[in-house]
Amino acid sequence: MTLKATPLNNAHRAAGARMVDFGGWDMPVNYGSQIEEHHAVRSDVGMFDVAHMCVVDIKGDNVRAFLRGLLANNVDKLQVSGKALYSCMLNPQGFVIDDLIVYFINESWFRLVVNAGTAEKDVAWMQQQNSATNSGLTITQRRDGANAMALIAVQGPNARAKVWQVIPESQAASADMKPFNVAFAQSAVFGEAMIARTGYTGEDGFEIGVAAEQAEALWNALTAAGVKPAGLGARDTLRLEAGMNLYGQDMDETVNPLDAGLAWTIDLVSERDFIGKAALQSMGQNAQFVGLILREKGGVLRAHQKVIVAGTDATGEITSGTFSPTMQQAIALARVPMNVAVGDTVHVEIRDKKLAASVVKLPFVRNGKILAV
Repeated sequence: MTLKATPLNNAHRAAGARMVDFGGWDMPVNYGSQIEEHHAVRSDVGMFDVAHMCVVDIKGDNVRAFLRGLLANNVDKLQVSGKALYSCMLNPQGFVIDDLIVYFINESWFRLVVNAGTAEKDVAWMQQQNSATNSGLTITQRRDGANAMALIAVQGPNARAKVWQVIPESQAASADMKPFNVAFAQSAVFGEAMIARTGYTGEDGFEIGVAAEQAEALWNALTAAGVKPAGLGARDTLRLEAGMNLYGQDMDETVNPLDAGLAWTIDLVSERDFIGKAALQSMGQNAQFVGLILREKGGVLRAHQKVIVAGTDATGEITSGTFSPTMQQAIALARVPMNVAVGDTVHVEIRDKKLAASVVKLPFVRNGKILAV
């Protein structure tokens, strides 16, 4: 099978990246030291190729009404141009088709960024709903073709300063911009750039969208300015420390989003109906999503390990686990029974051993600070 490549593939190889098959994409897992890349993002600045993810532009007179019914979060929260919202897109059974970010550009144009592995499925689902509701919208994926865009995530406490250094035109548009907002800047070097103050690391920074043919030049300019390239390995440890779900691992089309800690992204309060609402209300929440810190030596927390709760026959399961470079401890995200409380001790089955772990509130780390102890 021929792997798909982002516009930055040559830049990764020139930098000596170790490349892996990531859901059919040829992607860098690291450029030598995953740990150094992780620490660079926490303490300084790093960047990630996220051009395998897919920008989707939805345009037309009925776009807001369409998204009211399509998304579990309520786009009516987006009333000021440039505001962004994190949401799940559910199927009629109430399970997660994908999680995404939606940006409000104007009343006839909303922009979504969806996950790499689900992009084709997502766009097909949106087109199906567009037809079913007679919304008459134009839905355009921007990952492939003549108008393709590439996304680069620049993250860390010094991320914004570095982006302003490389794209000076972006500073005026984004200097006062709050998190979960987007602006556009016209760069003399790189053309139009989408500057979104969003990310997947628990650190401040920007996700930058430029025309695909400009991506390598922008990447090289950021590298020259001192931004450290980082791969999938660091991206995973950073997002896990930040308590952020990964689609296909922490939730998917078999998982109730309420059980995946995503209740905050789902608007069940307003009278607005959306796909999956009735099913979700019928299911209710049956588990809770928590953080775990391993308190005994002898293993590392990994996905699918069983979580044993004293005094009950019910068990939980780790959905994502790693050794935290920031905390120097084994940590995990887990779905556990409803009677488990923060501060409780549970046990995790690791290679025929039952090791103690503490239940903690997420996130573990945010903005360089350890929050869970």
